Amino acid sequence: MKIAAMSVAALAVLLQAPVAAASPAASVTDAAGIPGPRSCFWARGPFSGDPYINLAYPDANTFYWSATFTVPEGAKLSVEGDFPHARYMSFISYDAAGRPIEALADYLIAPQPGATNPFRPGANRNAAQRGYAIGVVDAPASGALAEGIELPGAQRQVLKAPKYGPGQQTILYRIYANDTATPVTGGTGLPEPVLTLADGTKLRGKGACAALNAAQQPQLNVAALGLPVSQYRELTSQPGKPDTWPAQPDPRWYIQMDRASLIGIYTGQIDPAARRSEGGFYPNPDNNYIRTIVNLRFGPVAILRAKAPTTPRTVKGDGTMGQGQVRYWSVCSNQSFANTRVNDCVFDEEVPTDADGYYTIIISKATNRPRNARPECGLHWLPVADDGDGIADPDVAVLQIRHMLAQPGFKEAIQHIPADDKIAEVMGNYAPKMRYVTPNVVEALFPCPLVE
Repeated sequence: MKIAAMSVAALAVLLQAPVAAASPAASVTDAAGIPGPRSCFWARGPFSGDPYINLAYPDANTFYWSATFTVPEGAKLSVEGDFPHARYMSFISYDAAGRPIEALADYLIAPQPGATNPFRPGANRNAAQRGYAIGVVDAPASGALAEGIELPGAQRQVLKAPKYGPGQQTILYRIYANDTATPVTGGTGLPEPVLTLADGTKLRGKGACAALNAAQQPQLNVAALGLPVSQYRELTSQPGKPDTWPAQPDPRWYIQMDRASLIGIYTGQIDPAARRSEGGFYPNPDNNYIRTIVNLRFGPVAILRAKAPTTPRTVKGDGTMGQGQVRYWSVCSNQSFANTRVNDCVFDEEVPTDADGYYTIIISKATNRPRNARPECGLHWLPVADDGDGIADPDVAVLQIRHMLAQPGFKEAIQHIPADDKIAEVMGNYAPKMRYVTPNVVEALFPCPLVE
C-alpha cells in the first residue's frame, strides 16, 4: 500500500496511533500541549506558524480550524457567531483531496438584524453587535470559484459542502491578521454549529457535535497535506539535473494551479489552462499565489523587491473598514512541498516601503542575516530554516506571495496572470525581482538612518 493513497484514519491505524475524540469545550491547549482554542466542532487546529499546528503552508499571520462532520438526513445545519476583529474571515468547503469546493468570504455574509458586518467598506469595525448566521448544505457548488476577485455588492448566506467518501463533509474557518491585542480567535470566540433535526429539534454545543459525528476521522488522501517524501526526493534528484534543481540563479516564478502543475515545477510539464487553487494543501480560493524555489547555494542572501499593493489598514484596530487594491497580501518562506511547513511570513502592514511604495525583503538563514535586515532600516527579513527543505537539502526554501480578493480594477494582481511566462508582463512594477548576494552587500546598499 502506498502512503499517498491512504486515508488519515488508515494511517493512524498503521502507526498504531490512537486518536482521541475532540473535547466539547474550547481550551488553550490539548493533552499534547498544542496551544490554541478549539471546540468539539472545530476539533482540528489552529493551523498557523509555530507553535501552532504548522501544516499545509499556513500563512503565519492567520489561524485556521477544520471541521469534519455529517449532516443527518433531513436535518439543517447553520453556523452562528460574531464577526472577528481582523482583516478577513471565511468559511471554505473541501473535498477528500484538499481541493476547495466553495468559498464564503466575510463581505458576502449579511449580518443578523441590528448587527454590523465590519468587513464591508466603510463599516464600523468596532461595532458591538456583529452577529451572523450561515447555512451549510450538502449540495454541489453552484458555479466556478471566484478565483480571488472581490465581487462588489454580492451577497450569499449559504456554503455548499457536498458529502464525499463515507458521507463526510469538511469546512475550514479562517481568520487573517487579527487586530492588535485580540486573542487568536479575533476576540469573539469560535463560531458554533446549530443543528435542526428533521423533527424540528434544535441542537447546539455537545448535542450538535454528537449528532453531526464531529469526532469522526477525516477520510482524506494524505497527499492532500503534502507530497510523499519518496516522491519529493525523486523530483529533486532527477538524472541530469543540477543539485540545485529546480531553483535558478535568476529565480523563476510559478502560478499556483493544480497538483500536476506543482509537480511541473520539477518536471517542466505545466498546463497553463489548469484550474487554480486545486493543488491540495487546502488552499484559500480567495487568494491567488505565485511561488519560486530558493537555493542559498547561489548566494547566502536573497533580496526580493517589488511595489506593494495597497490594502485596508486594520492592524491597530482602525475604526472604519477601508479598501485597497487587494484585501491582504503577504510573502512567506516555507520548507518543502513534502512537509508543507511555514518558516515565517510578513504581511502588508508589517512591511516597510520607500517613498515610491516599494518594499525590500531579505531572505537568509539566521547565521547570515545582515545586521540592517530590520524594519527600522527599511527592510524586512524572512528566515530559511536551518534544515532547509526539512527533507534533504539544507539550502532550500519555497517563497510564496499571496494576493487576496483583488479589486476588479487592479489589473496587476496575481489573479490576472494567464500563464507563468506572463507574470512580469501582467504584474509590472508589482512583480517580484530577486538577486542572490552576500550579507555585506545588503549592509552596503541599504544604510540605516543615522542615530543622533
